[in-house]
Amino acid sequence: MQTLDAFDKRFPNDDACKQYLKEMRWPKGVRCPRCGNEKVYELKARPFNWVCKSGKQSANKETGEVLTCGKQGYRFSVITHTIFENTKRPLVSWFKIGFLMLVSKKGVSALQLHRMMYGSKHLNNYHTTWYQCMRLRAAMKDSEWEKLMGVVEIDEVYLGGLERNKHKSERANRRGPVGKTEVIGAIARKGNVVCQMVEDADFRTYDDFVRKTVGTRVDLLATDESFRYRNLRRLGYAHEFVTHKNDEFVRGKVHTQTIESFWSLLRRGIMGSYHKVSKDYLPLYLSEFTYRHNRRNADDPFAELISNA
Repeated sequence: MQTLDAFDKRFPNDDACKQYLKEMRWPKGVRCPRCGNEKVYELKARPFNWVCKSGKQSANKETGEVLTCGKQGYRFSVITHTIFENTKRPLVSWFKIGFLMLVSKKGVSALQLHRMMYGSKHLNNYHTTWYQCMRLRAAMKDSEWEKLMGVVEIDEVYLGGLERNKHKSERANRRGPVGKTEVIGAIARKGNVVCQMVEDADFRTYDDFVRKTVGTRVDLLATDESFRYRNLRRLGYAHEFVTHKNDEFVRGKVHTQTIESFWSLLRRGIMGSYHKVSKDYLPLYLSEFTYRHNRRNADDPFAELISNA
């Protein structure tokens, strides 16, 4: 599914979307989302709805409350326990927004999606479209990943406007990345990228990030000359760096050009498509950009997005 025309033919209505979601969510047959029971009963009067009467118990991950699918039965639908639950927007709307987000290399704003899907009269609420985008970005977050191997590059980027572009009353009048948000990232050449927002930029934060994302048997760990990377050799990594302040950007295999290309894509996406990103929601935007990058060669990243929703 590469084109919007193919998408419209594949998902002409909500029933087609529900059937696809059912297949992606339960490829081996419908299971109870509460207790995992495979023996559920389909409600003939309500398509894509089932009831479980297993009597099994399970704990709610958020509250710790013990839940039981008892004699009265636990009723659920194809959208129960997904990001689509309790939505008033058609499921085909969610699918199309997710598809357009994935095929837009530098991202697409919620306002632009709202204009494309509902016209200039804005008969529907723009904030609901924004909410849909944020829920889909949350579904793009990788909770688990394999540690990066081979040749890995690590670098940081500062996101935010320049002080000189702010109103005089809002300027900090200090040098350095004042008023910006730091993001650290690691990328395996010709492989995946992992990045996260940095709250406290210190040695411990950097060391913990490297331990979490990079395997100790990495062939080469390339960075710039930042003093925050000085502990990497002690941690057992084959660490080499280039000195940017001396106009050294490449020394054999040692460079950070790959991760900087990703930063360029992230910057252009934020500046060109979103214009401004709040620090509170930046992690969700990072999830979107890393999801797209890590699945750039995948056959059907849309199917994975729907199955993770």
